[in-house]
Amino acid sequence: MKRERMTDTIITSRDNALVKHARAVRDGKIRDQIFIEGLRLGEEAAHALSADDIQDVIYTERIAQEPRAAELINAFKKASRRMAIVSEQVFSSISDTKSPQGIVLLAPRPNTEPSALISSHSKDPLIVILHRINNPVNAGAILRTAEAAGASAAILTEGTTDIFSPKALRGAMGSSFRLPLWTGAQFAEALWWCKERGISTISSDARAPRNYAEIDWTLPSCLIVGAEATGLAANETANTDVTVRIPMQSPVESLNVAVATGIVLFEAARQRNAGSGR
Repeated sequence: MKRERMTDTIITSRDNALVKHARAVRDGKIRDQIFIEGLRLGEEAAHALSADDIQDVIYTERIAQEPRAAELINAFKKASRRMAIVSEQVFSSISDTKSPQGIVLLAPRPNTEPSALISSHSKDPLIVILHRINNPVNAGAILRTAEAAGASAAILTEGTTDIFSPKALRGAMGSSFRLPLWTGAQFAEALWWCKERGISTISSDARAPRNYAEIDWTLPSCLIVGAEATGLAANETANTDVTVRIPMQSPVESLNVAVATGIVLFEAARQRNAGSGR
């Protein structure tokens, strides 16, 4: 059955119901939707999600004049999304950035139950566990790095920042839509999930005796990284199979968690690519 093409609604008031709804989604007050802002992130969402997953599109006349934005907006119009044009002033009340681009999408929160982790598609999965990472920019960057390094999935434990908050989504720049995710996991539960599947759990600790490059990352592996300020507790690393460190020149004692994760994951990628002849 062919859908009717919808006419854009013109909104001029900050008190409009859709505008208020968008701000509530942005602020995490409506948990079953996510707030996707910006042209590049909107394009990533359009490619990764189905047409029915984009429920609302809010944009300004200014951005609609740009060819890339016009193409994206027209694609949503053909899918009969609810479209709304707002003034720059109204959009600034919705935006989560200092320099608003002029387009926001609202979509359902993706499935992040354990069933979303499809590690069975990979003979030797590479998983990342984010344990109580509280900075959304770091969490998003870790997901982006994980996807770039060829990780199979990511697990985010209870107490970790909302990976679908606007800042985390911008940090991941599309990886949140593509990488299988399990959120809200208990730490012990995540370890057990890995061990049941023969995936070695590898934690990071600056005092560990083993160098991260000494590990055979071609085997089914799970890298576990802890909170920015405290890392992993001693009892948490004790429950993992291996603990590794990144050697550093003094007086530097630690690295940003996203940077450290990237160093280790790309060592895993190097080993795996060498093993496959790539």
